[in-house]
Amino acid sequence: MPKEGVGSAAGGGRRFLALAIDLAMASLLTTLFIRPDFSDPAVMQGFNLWAGAVWALITIVPVAFFGLTPGMLALGIRVGRLDGASSVGLWRAVVRGALTFLIIPAAVRNPDARGWHDRLTGTVVVRLR
Repeated sequence: MPKEGVGSAAGGGRRFLALAIDLAMASLLTTLFIRPDFSDPAVMQGFNLWAGAVWALITIVPVAFFGLTPGMLALGIRVGRLDGASSVGLWRAVVRGALTFLIIPAAVRNPDARGWHDRLTGTVVVRLR
């Protein structure tokens, strides 16, 4: 595993915090359109479904074209392809997003700090700063 620094694999703490930022952002954006009502399970179910869709949108599209989510940008990490291509691409971003949604594939990492979702798509999350 490379030494910690620019271009090295991003640690689990940064990844988790980036995910938390993206989830919070998705919830906040969803509140612009749907008012949450914590006392009404039906309203909250709809709110959560829409928040999940917003999360998918703010995760998949930016990763496909720019290699990062808003949370990743805030923490100085990005997704890169192992083959050196400049963009992650839509199918890789969709697969990574779906597997991240399931949590376990993203949480189980091998010694080089890549989760199942990264190994399947040929990607790696690296530090920018």
